[in-house]
Amino acid sequence: MTQRSAGLPSPQQVAELLAEEFARAGYEVDAVVIDARTRRITVTADGDKPLDLDTVADLSRASSMLLDDLDTGDEAYFLEVTSPGVDRPLTAEKHFRRAHGRLVDITLVDGGTVSGRLGALADGEVGLIVRGDRNRSALTVRRVPLAEIQQAVVQVEFSPPNARELELVRELDLVGGPTGETEADA
Repeated sequence: MTQRSAGLPSPQQVAELLAEEFARAGYEVDAVVIDARTRRITVTADGDKPLDLDTVADLSRASSMLLDDLDTGDEAYFLEVTSPGVDRPLTAEKHFRRAHGRLVDITLVDGGTVSGRLGALADGEVGLIVRGDRNRSALTVRRVPLAEIQQAVVQVEFSPPNARELELVRELDLVGGPTGETEADA
């Protein structure tokens, strides 16, 4: 837990101060962490489009100007604007929507697990393109209710996604995805 030091704003103050500027750029303030010991203010931005380096630079400049208008005492502070990172668990519908097309590992509330490529999110369910257990080239479309997901994490991919998986993701988007499970040729 970080403690507030004299001159540094609270995380809530920072979030409120920067919210409008981030929204103008198409992002939201996802989290603010204040480390009084190192005088570091870390602002995590999230949005429907990926955060690129130019946008980080623009948001950093705008945030610095807004924060400089606050009385932060005589000591300087270090400002960091960053993205949530790939290791952040998907916990809200917007996280699943933003991870669209990405490969995820899901732990279900019943203890089961499933891995697949995220498709359409509709009616409280997410569509997944799942590879077969025995036949890795066989693809299955599976609907998973968000209420049945205990944990979901995006996986880092070091090679391009399978073209057929991406095609099925697009098909899910167009029709909202089938109900239940459907076999698809790879």
